[in-house]
Amino acid sequence: MIGQRSDLHVNHLLGGLPRKEWEALSGHLELVRMRAGQLLTDSGQRIHHVYFPTTAIVSMLSLLENGATAEIAAIGNEGLVGIPVLTGGDTMPCRVEVRTPGFAYRLSANTLKQEFMRSPPIQRATLLYVQAVLTQIAQTAVCNRHHSLNKQLCRWLLLALDRMASNELVITQQVIANMLGVRREGVTEAAGKLEDLGLIHHSRGHITVLDRHGLEAHSCECYKLVKREFDRLLPALAEA
Repeated sequence: MIGQRSDLHVNHLLGGLPRKEWEALSGHLELVRMRAGQLLTDSGQRIHHVYFPTTAIVSMLSLLENGATAEIAAIGNEGLVGIPVLTGGDTMPCRVEVRTPGFAYRLSANTLKQEFMRSPPIQRATLLYVQAVLTQIAQTAVCNRHHSLNKQLCRWLLLALDRMASNELVITQQVIANMLGVRREGVTEAAGKLEDLGLIHHSRGHITVLDRHGLEAHSCECYKLVKREFDRLLPALAEA
């Protein structure tokens, strides 16, 4: 159970709810620690809990028969993990695992279903979030097909920064390669070019963004489109 609305571990989707709806959920929320690589739901598994990340970032991963993966969406402090609970599908069509360790609020799927059916404000907020996530998934597919790896990496880094309270990512280039569905050598080369431009500094297992505005300038339009849609649909995120 969480105490006050001003809790340091904040999720913007929860924080954007009217007080009555927030209080209806707060008594059922459990703050949990999430570790990197933790599997939350595998493809085809029934969802028993949904998660509202605060400092953790969760990846939705498409897994191919040959074992290759690619990230189709990232979920952080802007939203929730477990959209099929809202749509009635109840199972995930993809793998969901923790990319960046941190905290999240956990809620039983049944409780969210009940509050979703009872509360129009919760329905509106969560369905607008679903639309924003669909935009991210669609734009990720377009970006991976049409834009250079350098621009894909810029987009990926910027979306990660939007979901963090720091400009430093603790992540290996191999993990980024797995997320983008490319070879590690390609990520190493792209990161090197960004470092030569003074936009980032990368060392083993760490990437620090030195110039966010420069990174945005070198990114493709995909990042701006996704961010604009999130800010349009979920005003609480823009205010945050």
